[in-house]
Amino acid sequence: MRDFLLGLRLLLGAGRSNRIRFLLMAAGSSVGVCCLALVLTIPSILDAHDGRAAAREPRTASARSAEATLIVQRSDPYGSRPFTRVFVAPGQGDPRGRDTAPPGIDRLPGPGELFVSPRVHDLLRDEPDVKALLPGNEAGVIRPAGLAHPDELLAYVGTTPDALAGEGRALKGFGYDYAPFPAVEPGTLTILRFALGTLVLLPLALFLSVCARLSAATRTRRLASLRLLGLSARSTQRVNAAENVAAALLGALLGLGEYEVLNQVMTRTGLPSLRWYPEDGDLSAATVAVCLLGCPALAWFAGRAGARVAATTPLAVRRVAAPARPAARGGLLLLCGLGIVVGYCGLALAGRPASSTGPNAFLVPAGVLLTGLGLVLSLPLVSYALARRVADRTGSLTLNLAMRRNEVEPGSTMRVVSGLVVLVFAASLAQGVLIQLEQVTRPSSPVQDYSLALRGLTPQQQHDLSRVPGVRAHALLMDSWADLDTLPDDAVPDQATALVATCGQLAALVRHSEGCVDGRPMRLTDPNSSVGSDLAPGTRFTFRMDGDGDGGKGTGRTVDVVLPAEQVVYSAHTPSAVGNAALIVPPSALPAGAGPEAGLLVLAGSSEPAQVRQVLDGIAAVNPIAEIELVGVNIQGLQQIAVIETLLALGMIMGLVIGVGAFLVSVTDRAVERRAHVTAVTLMGARPRTLRAVQVVQVVLPLAVGLALALVCGRLAESSYLVTGGSEIQWDTAGLPVLAAASVGVVAVAVLGTLPLVGRRIDPELIRRD
Repeated sequence: MRDFLLGLRLLLGAGRSNRIRFLLMAAGSSVGVCCLALVLTIPSILDAHDGRAAAREPRTASARSAEATLIVQRSDPYGSRPFTRVFVAPGQGDPRGRDTAPPGIDRLPGPGELFVSPRVHDLLRDEPDVKALLPGNEAGVIRPAGLAHPDELLAYVGTTPDALAGEGRALKGFGYDYAPFPAVEPGTLTILRFALGTLVLLPLALFLSVCARLSAATRTRRLASLRLLGLSARSTQRVNAAENVAAALLGALLGLGEYEVLNQVMTRTGLPSLRWYPEDGDLSAATVAVCLLGCPALAWFAGRAGARVAATTPLAVRRVAAPARPAARGGLLLLCGLGIVVGYCGLALAGRPASSTGPNAFLVPAGVLLTGLGLVLSLPLVSYALARRVADRTGSLTLNLAMRRNEVEPGSTMRVVSGLVVLVFAASLAQGVLIQLEQVTRPSSPVQDYSLALRGLTPQQQHDLSRVPGVRAHALLMDSWADLDTLPDDAVPDQATALVATCGQLAALVRHSEGCVDGRPMRLTDPNSSVGSDLAPGTRFTFRMDGDGDGGKGTGRTVDVVLPAEQVVYSAHTPSAVGNAALIVPPSALPAGAGPEAGLLVLAGSSEPAQVRQVLDGIAAVNPIAEIELVGVNIQGLQQIAVIETLLALGMIMGLVIGVGAFLVSVTDRAVERRAHVTAVTLMGARPRTLRAVQVVQVVLPLAVGLALALVCGRLAESSYLVTGGSEIQWDTAGLPVLAAASVGVVAVAVLGTLPLVGRRIDPELIRRD
């Protein structure tokens, strides 16, 4: 305790510059703690989403009685979001629905009543067409306890038991222990935590270490003086650690306050595809404990390590002795990490890729983390060896001054460039995580098909839907019709699905086609499918038409098509909306102004998640109540992809803030500490232009080497992660130019951040004591 109090007395009595440095340490720590709290709170936000969704999930039974309440649940896409409608018919046992009401409402809706979420309430006001999906009058708004998130589209629709007699199930109550559609799947959440840990927590630890070691050289000389005055080595380390702990504790308290403000702001503005209530983001006791104990603990160890040299060799510090060669421990960690990731890459090259089960589930993350940590800890050794080699061989005054300074203080180089180096390494790994998630969650086909029932679509809406941004092709599907009254009792009519399209439209809808001729019906044959193989050429099919082209009232007109012998051989995507078609009919074969009475409008576009969401939103803008079938894709899965991309983007932003913050803090602190050296060299005749070049070279050269190492190590770590994850893409060469361009941008930022650090005014007072 005596050493801790001595450290605080030195802090308060060491002058204005020391107090400013203390406040800078606290401010930097607060930013880091705020980011740490946000990362630790993300899982609880997702758990709160899933908990409320699970609490309102209906529990049903197949057995029904007059007293039972009947329920049917529907979840359909409205634009790029799921729209859940729960149809309820209260039974005689609970006519007011008060005993079995779900969370968020006090009773079940009666026939003709609606309980809607706030977002659906706004939709009913802004989009009157949505009323067709919700028969009845609004009786209330669902409270937050019954909603997964503020933007959820949910409605409870009251109806009669007769309306649900066909498919209604008896309601036993609400609530399960698990959510039917979690915001993020448990397996994916593990991957997400690993990615966020690499993106945020590793740079965060470096950032907090940088903040804890501001003015390291000045503090080391002061501690060496205390040691020479009789303070023990252990007490000297404790004095330095006390100052760090005080700054870190103040920064932790400020950071928690910053997070509370950020939580309130973000719950009102939201993130793309991710919204939550303020209570969901409340700090848990565990998060507060980690922030209030973890950050000071890190500062304590950093402070003791920073004072080790002053405590053991105080005379060498005061007399500025020649520095010792940096330890090789960081290089050993880097070699261990690279050995693991290179081993997995070698197995993939040998054609025997390892799986992500068993020991590999531990070894791969361990190898990645060891590589990242070793990369940072080996930077002083790399900087020392590079500076010594260049300084011995160069004849340039600028290079000689820059490299000799880096040779004397290789640790300061690590504090300056480590944040940016780790940022590039983490970005490469995050790119691999995104690749794997896209391979798992999105369809393997490059084309996404959408099928919409023609019933209720006017010709103008069909035209507008074909022009929706992101739609590359469109066509019609229609089913044949047969008059069963004219057939014998045991006869089964031949039926077929026809694709109404031109040859160009067919080519855009399938992977490959050949033999198509415009203007005439032709048979469709897919060698990989048996559709239509039992139909004989010459079979006549009848298709009923309507009069207004909207699938509405029929006019009795029909179109007869004879199955020809000529065929179009094609290969459909998997899955595909046109895979069930047995023949292609040109649009000119249909009567003018008429369309199929029973048919589908097929749209096709890219399967990229962003493009799929764009098309769905465009369809909702044309017809909000259109029944959409996403061929081969679950709308909840699409929503999950959007949440994951949002969280990874948030992690990248936090990593960027932390990396740039660490660079700015360290480079500014480095410039302040070197004012005396700059002043001495200036008085000896060096020009400001030369000194600026020296400052730039001191930072840029080790940074360029570190970034090159980060690119190589990051690519190897990403490849080992993709190999063990079973991804089809194992060598991500497409992402290399992006990371290389980002590295060049990082070097440019470093140059701009270094230039202003040599002033025009010379202050001899800075070297008066020397």
